[in-house]
Amino acid sequence: MTQALSSLARLTLRQLRQMASDLGVTLYSRKSKQDLVTAIAKRQDRKSGEPKSIESGLTAATRSDTTTRVVFLPRDPQWAYVFWEISDSDRKAAQNEGAAHLSLRLADVTGIQDGSSHPHTLQEVPVDSHSTEWYLPVPLCDRDYRVELGYRAGSTWISLALSSVARVPALHPSEQIMDQFVPFSLDATPATIAAAAPVSAPESTDSGLHERLYQTATTHFRSRRVGSEVLHEQQGLSSDQRGLSDSGAGLWASGRNESGLGGVAPRQRSFWLIADAELIVYGATDPSARLTIGGEDVPLSSDGTFRIQVPFRDGKQLYPIEATAADGVQKRNITLNFERVTPEDNTNPASEAQVEWF
Repeated sequence: MTQALSSLARLTLRQLRQMASDLGVTLYSRKSKQDLVTAIAKRQDRKSGEPKSIESGLTAATRSDTTTRVVFLPRDPQWAYVFWEISDSDRKAAQNEGAAHLSLRLADVTGIQDGSSHPHTLQEVPVDSHSTEWYLPVPLCDRDYRVELGYRAGSTWISLALSSVARVPALHPSEQIMDQFVPFSLDATPATIAAAAPVSAPESTDSGLHERLYQTATTHFRSRRVGSEVLHEQQGLSSDQRGLSDSGAGLWASGRNESGLGGVAPRQRSFWLIADAELIVYGATDPSARLTIGGEDVPLSSDGTFRIQVPFRDGKQLYPIEATAADGVQKRNITLNFERVTPEDNTNPASEAQVEWF
């Protein structure tokens, strides 16, 4: 066994891969030289109890004449996995024509049905002649690609097989078309937050949509609130006394309580913290469809995507989403139910930071 390992270690990586392929070693193209030597020695020892010469191991094993094929599988927006098989007859024919290097050709065929590709998009990648798999970098996502397997013989290209056309996924699921939220500021007061206008929203979009969606989503659960919210509603304060709507930022909102106040004599130290959360509801449908969330019409982008950013405060929120086709017959719907619980809230903004004992 030691002598066999020593003999194998003197071979090149290409020779070891050829032997591993003939012996049926799995994933040989990904193994290091040392791993290949160990795997080949174990396979030879298991296959026959008698020692085998290295020269006999280099002899190509007889294989059935399979059909030459290549398969193109996008893995993510930046990489694709390609594997292939080459029949002995096609390999010998290519070698007789002077084949020198096995290569993969990646071509962009988006929107083309005649088998051609877009000009200046063809990329030729040389691969190891004994490999049967390869990872290809994808130049641009959200496009259709096809891979061609062949040999390079000088300036001549010898084609062996073409893969099916596959779509490389986009890097992002959808565009941001309806970012509506109250701008966050560490120096903001309740009055300035209430007066702030939505940002990043189209001019034609109703700026009150996100607030109406939140109110609709929490209507069914308002009588079932627990914890601090029950205490807040029992205070009997009107909207004018609170300064804002129930879903807005007020005296009792997260980060606005009086947890820092007390009757202890002040010290020369103070501290503060604010934190909150927002909920993003997004998706896509046919661009010509009518989309509603809780009965509210939601505009779609040109590609049918939508994205709503709403408050996410304590309690339950229910968002029934329904898409109706342009003919009014076909419908699709989904109901999303969310619940937020804040078991502890000891926050206060910087403007309300109070000196405390430690």
